[in-house]
Amino acid sequence: MTSLLPQASSTPHQAVGWFAVFCSTFCFYLATVIIRWAEPRVDIETSYFVFGRFLLGFLVVCTTMLIRRQRFKPKKYNYLIGRTVANTVAVFCFYKAIETGSVAEANILNMTYPLFVALFSWFFLREQRDALALVIVATAFAGIWLILSPSNIAVAANNLWGLGSGITAAAAMIYLNISRRHHDSQTILLFMFGFGALGILLLFHHSIFLPNSEELFFLFTCSAVGVLGQYLLTFGFLYVTAVEGSIISSSRILLAALLGPILVADPPLALSGWCGALLIFFANTTLALRKSKITKKN
Repeated sequence: MTSLLPQASSTPHQAVGWFAVFCSTFCFYLATVIIRWAEPRVDIETSYFVFGRFLLGFLVVCTTMLIRRQRFKPKKYNYLIGRTVANTVAVFCFYKAIETGSVAEANILNMTYPLFVALFSWFFLREQRDALALVIVATAFAGIWLILSPSNIAVAANNLWGLGSGITAAAAMIYLNISRRHHDSQTILLFMFGFGALGILLLFHHSIFLPNSEELFFLFTCSAVGVLGQYLLTFGFLYVTAVEGSIISSSRILLAALLGPILVADPPLALSGWCGALLIFFANTTLALRKSKITKKN
């Protein structure tokens, strides 16, 4: 990814990149909205939505690889397996948080993954240790607490699903970062989508059935916008810097907070919830900017 960063100096291409990354952010949010819209109309469990997204992603990657005549070239299976397991659990927890609670809170807590990447890097990647990053993370955890339980000690189960998605997404991102040193993007995606779908099928086969037309509509649209978001993100990062991409991606926090009451009739965030959301957003932004400065120094 870093070898492509010089392209960001071209203003027209940079604008295209910004737009693509923002559209990917909206697609990821729209996928969660579709799950909420489906709830009163069809009886589809979380595992089926996850299976549908991975299966469609697998078919799309297979098709593009065939058209481009690319070969599947796995090397370090431990990194591919780690990425697949962590990402599958993250998506399942994320969708489960939407099924059981607020779409806005689920999206905000899912976007805590950059904080956990910084935290995990401190313990497992010595060369990336950054004391100031830990201070930023500690501040952001105050925001997480404001989202989780602003008025009482008990924490809602749906918010634990959302926080779990952020933690496991962080592990998935670390595995992705390491795996990219040995594999091309298509190999990583093919392995992740294929074995992710297989794992969900084996574990939740009782929840997967032949859908009718209405069920198929919700399954397909949710999966399609999720996969489209993944490809738009990949395309957008060809023309924007990692910092720009991270900041734009974090705008999903604000999108979810603003649009939740409009699109899915979520209760508006309380003042404490807005404070928590903004703390997490600014922490993500600060971490991205700081990482860029450290990378330039090195």
